[in-house]
Amino acid sequence: MEERGLRKVYEGKAKILYDYNGSGDKLIAYFKDDATAFNGQKKGTIINKGEYNNAISVSLFKLLKNNGIESHFIEKLSDREMLVHNLKMFPVEFVVRNYTAGSLAKRMRVEEGVKLLSPVVELYFKNDELGDPMINETYVEAFDLGKIEDVLEAKDTAIKINEILKNFFDKNGLLLVDYKLEFGVLNGKTMLADEITPDTMRLWDKVTLEKVDKDRFRRDLDGVEDAYKRIYNITSKI
Repeated sequence: MEERGLRKVYEGKAKILYDYNGSGDKLIAYFKDDATAFNGQKKGTIINKGEYNNAISVSLFKLLKNNGIESHFIEKLSDREMLVHNLKMFPVEFVVRNYTAGSLAKRMRVEEGVKLLSPVVELYFKNDELGDPMINETYVEAFDLGKIEDVLEAKDTAIKINEILKNFFDKNGLLLVDYKLEFGVLNGKTMLADEITPDTMRLWDKVTLEKVDKDRFRRDLDGVEDAYKRIYNITSKI
């Protein structure tokens, strides 16, 4: 990308962001095949993950837009690239949970796969050095992490997104167990950002409860690429 004269703005675990037009108002998100887990302690490569995740995110952003949810997505540029608005990001991740799994199962000392009576929304402070600690809304104002009204709006939007995605995956034979969302602000408007992919979701087959997401990489299970391809095939029908 640098050879095309594009300036790298940021490189994360799964994506690289480049300035699109020199003004800084739009970015190109380039999706990598790199895979990490446990705050970067485990690293590897998932073949074609970048292409799958770009396409999956594009499809799900379109699905959400058709249901009234605005995001930073503008258009797909290539197999691995999408054009997005440059938002002022919240340093907060929103994790929505419909079933017990991962850290929630450990924290509550229950087995994985228990359906929750209502969705749980957790907030985490984005800080790798601190291990992304869990916080609540009062931290936002106390530590100047953003406007509390923006974060509350994002939380409400996360609940709306949950219903849309949960219903979509249910119709396609999958349980939406949990997932991570990120938000930012553009011209005073709170908008969904980042990505929605098997990197950021737990999806299980409704019948077999087989994992169809990055947990296959985390837990050294085979068929990682096939899991991503399955989600790609499902979302490509949108």
